[in-house]
Parts: sequence; C-alpha cells; structure tokens
Amino acid sequence: MSQAAPTPPEPTPAQKGRVPKTVWDLVFTLVIPILILSPNILGSGISVAEQVFGGGTTGNVRAYLLAALIPVAYVLWDLLVNRNVSPVALIGGAGAIFSGALAFWYVDGFWYAIKDSARSYLTGLLFLISAATSVPLFRVFLDASSIGESPEHRAATQRAMRDPAVHRGLVLGTVVFAVVDLIGGVVNSVVNYQRVTAKFGTDDFNAQVAAVNALMRVPGLIISLVGVFGAIWLVNRAVTARYGAGASLFEPGKLAERMRERGEPVA
Repeated sequence: MSQAAPTPPEPTPAQKGRVPKTVWDLVFTLVIPILILSPNILGSGISVAEQVFGGGTTGNVRAYLLAALIPVAYVLWDLLVNRNVSPVALIGGAGAIFSGALAFWYVDGFWYAIKDSARSYLTGLLFLISAATSVPLFRVFLDASSIGESPEHRAATQRAMRDPAVHRGLVLGTVVFAVVDLIGGVVNSVVNYQRVTAKFGTDDFNAQVAAVNALMRVPGLIISLVGVFGAIWLVNRAVTARYGAGASLFEPGKLAERMRERGEPVA
C-alpha cells in the first residue's frame, strides 16, 4: 500500500528570519569595502583611513588593504566553515587568494586598471587553456552541480559529458565563457583607467576605487551571466542533438529516459 509523501516541517522562526547568503556576500564583498574606502562615510565626516589608521598616505594604504582583504577573508572563511572542497569552491578560494596577493601591488593609473581585472584575465586564460585538454573547466562546473543527484541521474550526466559530441559542446561552451570573461575584464579595466586617476595612497584614490566598485558591480555580474548562460545553451544544444528533444544535463531524469529509449546504458 503506497504512502503519502511526508509533509516538510514548517520552518522555525530562526530559519524564517535567516539572512540569505546572497545578502551576506553583498555586504562583505561590496558594502563594507566601499564604506572602508570612503573618505566621508554616508556624509558623517567619518573616515576609516583618518579615524582608525591616522590619515595621510599610511592611513589610506591601510584602509585600501583592509577593504581589499575583507572579501578575501570572507570567501576563505565561508569555504572553511562549509567544508566545501568541490572543484568550484577550490577555484573560488584560489581566486580569492590571488586577489588578496594583488592587493599588495601598490600601483595606480594603467597598472591599477590591469590589476583590478587580473582575476578575470587569469580565469579567462585558464578556461581557454583547459578547452584544449580532455577536461574543459566548464565541465568541472557542471559536474559539481550534479553532486547532489541520485546515483542513476549522476551516472547519466557523467555518461553524457563523456560523449564526443557533447564534449565538443563543452569545449565550445568553455571557450565562450572564457572569451566573455576576458571581455568583462577589458571593460572593467577601461572603466577603471578612465575613472581611477588619482595617485595611490590618497583620499581621492580610495574614493574613486569605491565609486568604480559600486558602478561596475551590476554590469560585471551581467557580463558574467551572459558567459554562463551562453555556455549552458551551447552544451544543452549538443546534448539535445545527441539524445533527442527534452534531453538536458539539468534534467537528468529526462536525460536518463532518452538514453534508455535509444537503447544506451545509463551507467
């Protein structure tokens, strides 16, 4: 005799009031750094560089370093607390460490514009290089997204990604993701070069950096999403061409069904 599925428990008051992780990401990677860099926080006359670090070049440099390292510490703390050792998390952690190391490269003008986009340039180059290997990096991201699936569904996605036709789609998706990331880096460098014109270690430099960080947050996110969705579309197009309409790496149940219809083993 079949049984009805159990009703999920009502969320506790603590769960209902829990702040979404996206909000914390925004606070620690954008809001707090901008406040630290601001020479006049919200018009209050308060400046971290002045009141906390004593002002002058030394105070501004220390405030700049603090603003740059807080997002790095947040990413690494999140990685350690959640004990996430997936390839995607490890790549993110490595990128955070890279960004933290670059914070100690004291430059302005053209080289600051390059530095601020260095993570995008490095990511784009790594993805392009991986496209020439047997494991394009976009496959790593898709593989990580299937970790929570049932053994059968995960086997179906793994088998599909090993198929030569789908592999070509993964390679093309990886290249598209890389190119879009490089374009995003160039756009960010151009904006920084045009707007961050003050000398490093000054109040104006920190203020300009804060302004550009706020200005480029949404456009940078949009450019990244274009790369992700473009790559996903190319991969799913390859999967559909290989296994038929309805087959998708993001719907492993349908993918496994299409494989069985074609007389192919799922595992």
